[in-house]
Amino acid sequence: MRDEDLAEVMALERELQTAAVRADQERLVGLLAPDFEEIGASGRVWDLQSILGMLLAEDDETPDIEVHGLIGRAITEDVVILRWQSVRGDRRVQRTSLWQRRPEGWRLVHHQGTPAF
Repeated sequence: MRDEDLAEVMALERELQTAAVRADQERLVGLLAPDFEEIGASGRVWDLQSILGMLLAEDDETPDIEVHGLIGRAITEDVVILRWQSVRGDRRVQRTSLWQRRPEGWRLVHHQGTPAF
């Protein structure tokens, strides 16, 4: 895998954490795979439709999610795993994202959050 591919995926992860993108259904659909799933920090399991509903319902005043310690590695030529910590207000969560290169570009296929104490 080229360094540029890993850098692109990391930039997409950062972009996904911005309030502007989280409020833009078209952009979200372009970043999240149709078979996307998330196991949230709450333990809830989300699919694409449920996560879109949740994200699009966020308040316009909701701040961006801070991304700390973002690191990634290639699993295959077309799969990247990222690990990082999110910070929003007083809440810190350890996160893992699995991105896959598909014909239409990189798509987030799986995400998991675990509360950090």
